[in-house]
Amino acid sequence: MSTNSKTKTLSKKKAAPGRTAADTHVRFNIGTDKETMKASILNHLHYTLARHPESASKDEWWTATSLAVRDRILDRFMRTQAVHHEKKVRRAYYLSLEYLMGRLLINNLHNSGLYASTREALGELDQDFDMIADEELDMGLGNGGLGRLASCFLDSLATLDLPAIGYGIHYEFGLFRQEFRNGFQVEHPDAWQEKGCPWEIMRPNFAQEVKLYGRVEHRMDDKGKFRPEWVDCRTLEGMPFDVAIVGYGGETVNFLRLWESRASQEFDFDVFNAGGYVEAVREKAMGETISKVLYPNDNTESGKELRLAQQYFFVSCSLQDIIRRFQESHDSWDEFEKFNSIQLNDTHPAVAVPELMRLLLDEHLLDWDKAWSIVRGTFNYTNHTLLPEALEKWSVPLFERMLPRHLEIIYEINARYLEHEVAAMWPDDDQKKAELSIIEEGQPQMIRMAYLSIVASGKVNGVAALHTQLLKKHIFANFHALYPEKIVNMTNGITPRRWLLACNPGLSDLISEKVGDDWPKDLTKLQKLADFADDADFQQRYMDVKRANKLAFAEFVQETCGVEISPDALFDVQIKRLHEYKRQHLNLLHILTHYRRLLNDANYDMPPRVFIFGAKAAPGYALAKNIIRAINKVAEKVNHDPRVNGKIKIVFPENYRVTMAERMIPAADLSEQISTAGKEASGTGNMKLALNGALTVGTLDGANVEIQEEVGEENIFIFGKTVDEVEATREQGYNPYDYYNSNWELKAVIDWLQSDFFTPGEEHAFEPLVSSLLQGGDPYLVLADYADYIRAQEEVDKAFKDKQRWARMAILNTARVGKFSSDRTISQYAEQIWKLKPVKVGASAS
Repeated sequence: MSTNSKTKTLSKKKAAPGRTAADTHVRFNIGTDKETMKASILNHLHYTLARHPESASKDEWWTATSLAVRDRILDRFMRTQAVHHEKKVRRAYYLSLEYLMGRLLINNLHNSGLYASTREALGELDQDFDMIADEELDMGLGNGGLGRLASCFLDSLATLDLPAIGYGIHYEFGLFRQEFRNGFQVEHPDAWQEKGCPWEIMRPNFAQEVKLYGRVEHRMDDKGKFRPEWVDCRTLEGMPFDVAIVGYGGETVNFLRLWESRASQEFDFDVFNAGGYVEAVREKAMGETISKVLYPNDNTESGKELRLAQQYFFVSCSLQDIIRRFQESHDSWDEFEKFNSIQLNDTHPAVAVPELMRLLLDEHLLDWDKAWSIVRGTFNYTNHTLLPEALEKWSVPLFERMLPRHLEIIYEINARYLEHEVAAMWPDDDQKKAELSIIEEGQPQMIRMAYLSIVASGKVNGVAALHTQLLKKHIFANFHALYPEKIVNMTNGITPRRWLLACNPGLSDLISEKVGDDWPKDLTKLQKLADFADDADFQQRYMDVKRANKLAFAEFVQETCGVEISPDALFDVQIKRLHEYKRQHLNLLHILTHYRRLLNDANYDMPPRVFIFGAKAAPGYALAKNIIRAINKVAEKVNHDPRVNGKIKIVFPENYRVTMAERMIPAADLSEQISTAGKEASGTGNMKLALNGALTVGTLDGANVEIQEEVGEENIFIFGKTVDEVEATREQGYNPYDYYNSNWELKAVIDWLQSDFFTPGEEHAFEPLVSSLLQGGDPYLVLADYADYIRAQEEVDKAFKDKQRWARMAILNTARVGKFSSDRTISQYAEQIWKLKPVKVGASAS
């Protein structure tokens, strides 16, 4: 269905006189107690899955349980949407190419208040709740921090009763399923839907049509005006799937709408009958490719084309859907900005800017000034990177081939903005125009999507105080001069429902005992725990919970990795996307330093330490994959070396994902946040780990700066060059060989990596890694920070030996990081950017 209704508004169905749509919402007697949950689960086994309880498999029990929970969530969802429709609410629309959702059953049970009754119901049905919950696969809709942040934000939006809808892509396959072979990362398809997804609902009535390719003709209309017409296009259908997002307390249920690409024509029946079976379904296969996989490798031209098609497909579907919803209740475009705020989560959805202009200009026949006013009053943009090379650009020839009308619109936006805004600020300054132009000159010309997003948005935000300062000072300095009020800070946050309540029940129970059980909606209440930081009994109970979590993780490691680790060792955790700037290789140099010291001195004094990694490298990122192999091969050697005497173990479980993080984070003692200062925008793993009582060893980068401000300098281990010192080092002419030649221990471990000690018979296995540190100029200053990192780690060892001190520091970390709740972040977005107010839905059905 295409939203080609011009300015026509849809007829509106009204409730009976004196009653609202919410009043007429049909309410079923859908109980939430143990007995009705039992009945509902059994009903789904019998009537939905056609299975007898005696013969049903664990995954069928999981499906039936999920469907029973979904029934109750959907009842609240329908009431929420009825109230929002009746009140004609202003909504926030969150556009993100990824959502790292993880599993939903446990989280939905906690948020909806159904956890206890469902667990008891399954117990009385002789089913192991934990085994059933473990059947669920992580939803393959995201990759890293950006996608996990989006998921936390959806949780907080619903919890805070804020009307919002998320939009994304319904990927058939996730990023990839990771396997290690001989230390190498090997990628397999992540078939996350192989058991089906009971949480989603297909909405064919809201399908949208999307155009690609073709050409633009300018034809005269009946009023004598030339109007563009996009012709000879290839068309796709966007099929929406909705996933309910239940807020904590279960009153408000928003939703995430995911678009699946389909061919506008299933297959050519004539060709099929003539025997051309493959050709007959070619169009169908091509149509489905766009939503096939998250982040296709863009090292090839076809990969770049597919990525741009993905981005345009999902924003076009989403914008048409937003306009459809707006037109159901409103007659005038003057009201569009009043009722809609659209957030661009990084530049992946930036093509939404010319697409909304196209829809307003070409489909709904608005004039340019009105359309541009709506765009600027509707869009806001979140930047997530300080790496200039990570700011997305698309070539003009690619745009011209795939989105010819949008290229015309971008040229026009650029020309008007340069003439009326840049030239007004810097008259006769062609250099400034070139610096600020959305079109970057070169062969070929490139479209700077971040620049397009900034120009079109009302507000642009960074995601940590330091990050925002650096945006204003460096990569967006000219824009800050042009628009001094536009760039603002919104420090990231995490949802405490998933990242403490659900994943760490032992600690959650202990917290509730001391501060009350309403802290999941007000994380600042954890501050009361500081009163118990010196209480010996509380310290013991707190650390008993930590040890139980470590024991559970040790059992997981034994089962999945075949490595035995002691829960009494220090669990040193680095879990994040594998990238040079995150410096997993600096961690590796520290491991090698300890290993070398132990081999040279059997009596070397260090507390036993387990180094725990979780990371995936992008399939086309060769150096990151070489770092993964180096870690794995060093682990293979160290874990089997009897001379180490158990003082060092290294574990790197395959296929890091949300569910694995939920095991690792509660068990962590130490949180590695060691990126080069000025490179990490924020980080959210640092927040999750600190909340669960892991102490941070890190640089003054991203949100680490604010974590130090909250927990206190005495409760964090800071090392390395600051942002200013990094800049000064580069300006002075950084030479990594100066550090390599002046630090004998550093030289020894790097030389060790160059040998075949860890890969017998395989010379130069880690040449890409070593070369990046030396001949490649060490772009992320690993060698420059090495000595201070070793010093900080020695401070960690000293603190860990003092059990009372360590317990106190851990408790204070949990107590003082309430600021980093995503509820606080979303409240700030709602107040300062979206101008969004809570809408109470009322009591839920029971």
